[in-house]
Amino acid sequence: MRIGVDLGGTNVRVGLVDNGKIISIKTEPCKAQESEDIVVDHICKMITAQMNDDVDYIGIGVPSIVDAQQGIVYNAANIPSWKKVHLKAIIEKRFNLPVSVNNDCNYFALGVCAFGEGMEFDNVVCVALGTGVGAGIIVNKRLYMGSNTGAGEIGEINYLDSNIENYCSSQFFVNHGTTGYEAYMKAKQGDVEMLQLWSDFGGHVGSMMMSILYVYDPEAIVIGGSIAQAYDLYSESMYEKLKEFPYPVCVDKLKILVSKIENISLLGSTVEI
Repeated sequence: MRIGVDLGGTNVRVGLVDNGKIISIKTEPCKAQESEDIVVDHICKMITAQMNDDVDYIGIGVPSIVDAQQGIVYNAANIPSWKKVHLKAIIEKRFNLPVSVNNDCNYFALGVCAFGEGMEFDNVVCVALGTGVGAGIIVNKRLYMGSNTGAGEIGEINYLDSNIENYCSSQFFVNHGTTGYEAYMKAKQGDVEMLQLWSDFGGHVGSMMMSILYVYDPEAIVIGGSIAQAYDLYSESMYEKLKEFPYPVCVDKLKILVSKIENISLLGSTVEI
């Protein structure tokens, strides 16, 4: 058995996993505004609550750049006190078990390709659309992390007057005076303004997809995150934008899929790299 941890600035999820299936899971609000030690202690208490004698591995996904070899977390998103945290060493000392620490989107990609929609492909980009935009990249069935575990930070790419994240995450809806959830609910009720907003959003997502095609030319792109649930509201305009891609054969062969497995990033954190 293994324990997977999905750490976010809003919530911490800790699950007990056996052969790719979550046996039990606990979610608690992250103590994101507290000190480094308080956040670490909270994670440890949640791990302890899931621990048993059969657990032989702990994987922790974090929203940040990570020295994956040493398990050092740098500047975790929305956790101000986490500037440089030697998380692997701390957790290994407390539990006397092997620990892996990596970027949460990398674990999302590992989960998708080990247990979900990416299993049949060799080259996949898994994009998380939510509060921000991030991606995990699988090349020849292996996770590609870059030199600093920074590969996949596509949300920071310059786009229009800002960056991709500003147009392809929930920030887009906030910038238009609403939230992704509110825009989703109103659009589902037929609100014309919100339907148009989702259509505009899809155009930006299409531009992001073109950037991914230029750089990686994958067999498949798998979308996850909270905004993935609204895929039917923006997929049409996304594909319309993709018609502008200069190599249509790449678009024709590309599979764009939506991740439907719950807590897939947590599952991915239990996959050894």
